[in-house]
Amino acid sequence: QVQLVESGGGLVQPGGSLRLSCTGSGLSLKDYAIGWFRQAPGKEREGVSCINRSDGNTYYADSVKGRFTISRDNEKNTVYLQMNSLTADDTAVYYCAAQDRAIPRCTIIVDRVDYYGMQNWGKGILVNVSS
Repeated sequence: QVQLVESGGGLVQPGGSLRLSCTGSGLSLKDYAIGWFRQAPGKEREGVSCINRSDGNTYYADSVKGRFTISRDNEKNTVYLQMNSLTADDTAVYYCAAQDRAIPRCTIIVDRVDYYGMQNWGKGILVNVSS
């Protein structure tokens, strides 16, 4: 059974850091482009970051550039999202997703990480930035 599981979320104060993990079972994440998305209450789902399968290139939403870093650990079959300098605007449920294996790159539309082609999704994890 193919499954993505997010972990590492929780409550953090403004200015703090968290590292989210996306661990795969039933699939090898190194064979997929992997994206992180988030959805805040009352808002549309937003692409946060993505890492290509083919060349390892990474992409970020403008709102998180310079603060968030996506990376892979192939031995642990895990993709991370390191989040620093968190603000209340980062509060959301965060999801990781695996791209269609036939598509080696992230889908970037008008400089934004898009969820087109993402086929396997985790259940999401809450990140709450609050004092």
